[in-house]
Amino acid sequence: MTATMNDTPDAQSAPDAPVPSPQPAAKEKKEDSFPVFLIKLVLVVALFRSFVFAPFNIPSESMLPRLENGDYLLASKWSYGYSKYSLPFSLPLIPGRILASQPERGDVVIFKAPPGNDIDYIKRVIGLPGDTVQMIGGVLHLNGKPVPKERTADFVIPVSPNTDCIAAEFEAIEKDGTPTCHYPQYTETLPGGRQYNVLDLGYRPQDDTAPMVVPEGHMFLMGDNRDNSMDSRFPAMEGQGIGLVPQENLVGRASIMMWSTDGSANWLLPWTWFSAARWNRIGGTF
Repeated sequence: MTATMNDTPDAQSAPDAPVPSPQPAAKEKKEDSFPVFLIKLVLVVALFRSFVFAPFNIPSESMLPRLENGDYLLASKWSYGYSKYSLPFSLPLIPGRILASQPERGDVVIFKAPPGNDIDYIKRVIGLPGDTVQMIGGVLHLNGKPVPKERTADFVIPVSPNTDCIAAEFEAIEKDGTPTCHYPQYTETLPGGRQYNVLDLGYRPQDDTAPMVVPEGHMFLMGDNRDNSMDSRFPAMEGQGIGLVPQENLVGRASIMMWSTDGSANWLLPWTWFSAARWNRIGGTF
């Protein structure tokens, strides 16, 4: 005899089967409030700027032709180690210099400028501990030997809100009517073969200096615009020079050009943000 559906034991639950207890609801993840999120973001940015990369802008022409007024670059913070000057506001949280590494001649470095040690400067490393540095007739001498200096094509830069010619003798008008500045340019070659271009605008008192021996833990720094740079040729006096700079003042090494503008942009006119950009300079490395 065929069993009906109701005769099948699995068709219904046994009357005494325990009823499963409901599972507790999953605890909802609490989202950070906006102030907490903001604090976390500030901490992440501060750590990144202190130990990885930090942005810097160029407000002068002391490093022409390599750097122009209106350039924005990233500096690597790990290149020479870390000190209190690596931190925001130079907070005295790092004793001395940790993971220290000495720069090389020819490096373009950002540092806290003596005597105040509170303003970021950018210059090129010329002399290291033990070196004797001297200018003779506008020619750089290292350890008693002249650094090769060869004339090359003039450095030409358009006149813009960020750029005026230093003197009338350097002013020119291009064929298309663009006003420009033409500066005498030279290529220097340091011992070891490192090359870079400098400007020499004619004789200045700083073209002849006494020999200076770089002491341990210091650097002799110069601007590439040799006649328009207050650097280690001048004593460390407020607004006059920086003298021999302690290596503990190092902040970072110029690494990547991230933006450049000729200063003609208007914040209220968004299209000028692009027309003012010097696109050919962006993305370059040092």
